[in-house]
Amino acid sequence: MDYNGYVTVPIFFLMIMFTCLITWGLYRGVRHNRRILLSVFNALIAVIKPHDKEFTSIGGSVGCHARLYPREQGPVSRVDATLTLLPRHSWLYMPVSFLIMRYDRLFITVHVNARLPGEGHLIETRYARFRGPKITNGWKLTRDPVTWGHHEFYLYYESYKVRDLMYRFLRENPDPGAIRHIALVPEQRKGFVFILPGEGPVGRSFAPLYDWLSTLAA
Repeated sequence: MDYNGYVTVPIFFLMIMFTCLITWGLYRGVRHNRRILLSVFNALIAVIKPHDKEFTSIGGSVGCHARLYPREQGPVSRVDATLTLLPRHSWLYMPVSFLIMRYDRLFITVHVNARLPGEGHLIETRYARFRGPKITNGWKLTRDPVTWGHHEFYLYYESYKVRDLMYRFLRENPDPGAIRHIALVPEQRKGFVFILPGEGPVGRSFAPLYDWLSTLAA
């Protein structure tokens, strides 16, 4: 007896089902990432209120880079934002990417027109241990452990003035929301912010920080 027909037909249908499943995952993942992208950048635009903006796609549906220019001539000249997303549209690569990235990431750079009062960093301890950024001048900065909301952070500062400014910001904003790292780099006239978009509304976390950075550079 010839069993080839009995073997080929199930494999054929399995291939069709697998293709349909991958296609459905692609469609669903692209839609999910697009919702996150629109939510994040609409929130940033609502906070910054730019008079001009530029967007560049990163790998199609896995991210976007934006340059936002504030409406008025003030302490902030430009805000750069880079959003990198997990490849939810690729179920085959998603597990590998999750092990490497673990979560969606939003990096924001605030360019200011005046020199900031000094170098300072506020970084969550778990983020610092897992692929966190290396603080170039960390050896010459004082480090204090602080509790911000329900999270443990390290506060790095080069002067008491910077320390007091950061502690004041913490008192006025007792919940970090989605923020995991804040950096003041006076030599570059930049403030850096790292946010986890999936940990809470981006606009609610970024708005008070943007106002604070604008005040420091005024």
